[in-house]
Amino acid sequence: MEKNIFKLKTKQLVEIAQSLQSKVVNGLEKENTEVQCIPTYINPQTASINGQALVLDLGGTNYRVATVDFVDGTPTIHPENGWKKDLSVMKSAGFTEQDLFKEQGDPIKEIKRSEDMPIGYCFSYPAESMLDGDAKLLRWTKGVDIKEMINKPIGEPLMDYLNKENTPKFTGVKVINDTVASLFAGLTDSSFDAYIGLIVGTGTNMATFISPDKIKKLNPDYKGTGLIPVNLESGNFNPPHLTVIDQKVDACSDSKGAQRFEKAVSGMYLGEILKSVFPCDEFEARFDAQKLTNIMNYPDIHKKKYVDVSRWIYKRSAQLVAASLAGLVAVLVSHDSSIKRIRLVAEGSLFWSEYKKGKNYKDQVADELRKLLSEMGLGSVHVHISKMENANLIGSAIAALS
Repeated sequence: MEKNIFKLKTKQLVEIAQSLQSKVVNGLEKENTEVQCIPTYINPQTASINGQALVLDLGGTNYRVATVDFVDGTPTIHPENGWKKDLSVMKSAGFTEQDLFKEQGDPIKEIKRSEDMPIGYCFSYPAESMLDGDAKLLRWTKGVDIKEMINKPIGEPLMDYLNKENTPKFTGVKVINDTVASLFAGLTDSSFDAYIGLIVGTGTNMATFISPDKIKKLNPDYKGTGLIPVNLESGNFNPPHLTVIDQKVDACSDSKGAQRFEKAVSGMYLGEILKSVFPCDEFEARFDAQKLTNIMNYPDIHKKKYVDVSRWIYKRSAQLVAASLAGLVAVLVSHDSSIKRIRLVAEGSLFWSEYKKGKNYKDQVADELRKLLSEMGLGSVHVHISKMENANLIGSAIAALS
């Protein structure tokens, strides 16, 4: 491929940002829209967070358990990065809800606790937030299929099981997804005007806080106060200016027509884009963003055409992420014109990947975002990109203690 069909002009990126902006506004008003904008009914504490919580983090089949102790807003995690366990057994035929509870409960018994405490549960499968802070499982993904758990609360049955097996007891449970956990983790610095949580790894998503009066579809029984955390499910955004190659990747996927933004941006799909450019060449069956960045980082041992196209795909991914962020910033500023400083907590292996021969992914996103905000008349807004260790654990603890 001699011509870079993945090249996006600034005008096109602005159009992508504006498209995301209008679809977020639509998602805040109506159910079942392209960008879903799912409210999370937890009003997080933002200042002087104190207390101790047990935190669970189930991301795919990787599971972590820890206690997080907050003293005047500063968290300490025990053990330092959480007690880790592989839960691939979840994918086994005949694996039940009780089997899952037992697997999750075993490491909790190993953690020394001297007092009753709440649970914060970071659950990275599609779920709908409930008014009591729990969440209802909508469907399983990633090869898991425990049918009896679908359309039921996730947190309370697990807490009931744990309270039969453990003392001291657990006093309540809050369930959030990984993007909302990143959003909450940003609150450990209360000096910003607004906050965004971003994931760009295997998949992609964004979350932010929205004023309740801007969410027309808000559950009328919600009696909370303050801003509402909103999980955009932005991976399903279908942006303008995608290519024929993106159409091919989508057509060959097992979710045709869905997650179009994710298929152009995230680590799970960048390799598929490269393979679709060269359909007659042989690549490994599993070819993700890590392998794509290896081609870029070691150009001497790869064909020049692969190196060039890998760079184009990588750069476009960063530009698309920047455009989506610019669109979300436009939404936030339209709601509150006083917003000038936004803290973005970004998670994901692709977002923090390194390009040894040029600008790292994060720097490409930051540069493009600055340019787009200026182009859209939002040049006075500064987005501060933060990398936080254990954002999932810290954000889940904030949820539990709120």
